[in-house]
Amino acid sequence: MDNDLILLGHGSGGNLSHQLLEELLIPTLSGLEMADRNDAALLELDGRRLAFTTDSYVVDPLFFPGGCIGDLAVNGTVNDLAMMGATPRWLSCAMIIEEGFSRTELAQVAAAMREAADLAGVRIVTGDTKVVPRGKVDRLFINTSGVGVIEHELKIDGTRACPGDRIIVSGTIGDHGIAVMAAREGLELESGVRSDCAALNGLVAEILAAAGDAVHVLRDPTRGGVATTVKEIALQSGVDITLDEASLPLTQGVKGVCAILGLDPLYVANEGKLLAFVAPERADELLATVRRHPLGKDAAIIGKVTESGTGKVRMRTSVGGLRGVEMLAGEQLPRIC
Repeated sequence: MDNDLILLGHGSGGNLSHQLLEELLIPTLSGLEMADRNDAALLELDGRRLAFTTDSYVVDPLFFPGGCIGDLAVNGTVNDLAMMGATPRWLSCAMIIEEGFSRTELAQVAAAMREAADLAGVRIVTGDTKVVPRGKVDRLFINTSGVGVIEHELKIDGTRACPGDRIIVSGTIGDHGIAVMAAREGLELESGVRSDCAALNGLVAEILAAAGDAVHVLRDPTRGGVATTVKEIALQSGVDITLDEASLPLTQGVKGVCAILGLDPLYVANEGKLLAFVAPERADELLATVRRHPLGKDAAIIGKVTESGTGKVRMRTSVGGLRGVEMLAGEQLPRIC
């Protein structure tokens, strides 16, 4: 393989993505330390703590069961801010549009963005558009950036996972990736799998109100799925983690499609779920709080931080053995977000 070439796997959010960041982009652009590599940057301005994030969306197809590129772009950026404990306030929107793209579809995307922003309580305050010749981009790409305000003294980031912490996932996993893949391939699924695309800032507010400083890490497991996200946190915090396969919440539709296609749902993208690492004495209470929220009714405790270590993640399988869990190695499902 030519090491000079960028591959699809470099955009997977998995191992190749991390190599690209570690070896080229981060050293060149900023030299950002591991401790600061979270879903958003933390900034201080005149004594106030802010969170700032940016993300780009290249999903194919643009419209899928449960959402479209428009609400995906808004919700994804809102969620990255919320995972830092911030209250999302302002977003930007930049669009790269292919010549010949439908004005009707662009209007639908814009309407979906406005609706998602209104539901999340954020404002789209600035933006940009570029139109490129046919064939130079695939219909429509969107970038959104966001700013949020941290209105408490809590510290929530990927370095704070502690031995004993329980890991809560807010609902069924893999829904988004399977819904997009099915729409792309024209699969008619009897189970009606839909994307979980949603803004999580309301759920995060309830989590922090209920558990406060017992919440150590929040993260939304998007590209690379739950497995890659948990591995990232294990490395960032310097801890070892054990997941419980039997506790993973899965719809029958996702379970069936993954079984047929040989996919591991642990690596399939989500766009409306979060992982919460919480002190063990507050885990059951917080789980009950999450389950009372409309976006958390299928929440479950799926594992725990076992000890300080070197970032090992293992899965206790349904037959009782243990297997290693690593980051996504390549590109399981490209163009998912």
